Amino acid sequence: MKLNPSHKQQLEAALAEKGLRATRQRQVVFSVIMDKRDHPTVDDVFSRCKAIMPSISLATVYNCLETLVDCKLVRQVNFDRQPTRFCPNVVPHAHFHCKETGKVFDVPLSPEAFDSLSKNLPKGCDIDSIDILVHGTSSHSLN
Repeated sequence: MKLNPSHKQQLEAALAEKGLRATRQRQVVFSVIMDKRDHPTVDDVFSRCKAIMPSISLATVYNCLETLVDCKLVRQVNFDRQPTRFCPNVVPHAHFHCKETGKVFDVPLSPEAFDSLSKNLPKGCDIDSIDILVHGTSSHSLN
């Protein structure tokens, strides 16, 4: 699997800011997440990476994912009592989680929606991040 040239530049620039290199393992993990934007779990990422790079270990995948999150190339998405998922969309948005299928989908939100949330916080509160998770079921296939 070859990393898209724009994704490769994005990866290299973000890693360089932290003084890190775009190793083959990091490229494979990043490409797996970017190529199929389905909010995979660590196990999903690991099995997809194994198909491309049979020698990769689960520990390496965990380390690569941690680095990608730290470099703000992917976001962690956490649902109660479920495995962490990884989202390649770093633009502010919400997530919809279908309880029947387990699938997770991005939900675009306007900047005004985020501004409204921040304006309704008690005085003196500073926002580091906003995570909006919507749970429900879908009556049709979303992907």
